[in-house]
Amino acid sequence: MITTMVQFKLPEPITQEKAKEIFLSTAPKYAGLTGLIRKQYLLTDDGRNAGGVYLWKSRADAERLFTDDWRKFVVDKYASEPVISWFVTPVVVDNESGKTITDEV
Repeated sequence: MITTMVQFKLPEPITQEKAKEIFLSTAPKYAGLTGLIRKQYLLTDDGRNAGGVYLWKSRADAERLFTDDWRKFVVDKYASEPVISWFVTPVVVDNESGKTITDEV
């Protein structure tokens, strides 16, 4: 599994309520996306930075999303260039399901 963290600065701080409204408007874009296990939207306490944490089945699945068109979408939506960090994710503890998930390497 692969985790990607996307971060970007916002041109103006936003409230949690505004962030929720914006994030809900983009959520359908990620629903059912091949290889995406989970996406969490992020907003700093001061409302100046936002992003997302994505858990993927594979790096190839993630790379199919993070294209030039996706970057343009983020820049157009949030007026900021996204920064992507990549992490190998060999183990996930999922307290909601009560399972520990391991990467099938």
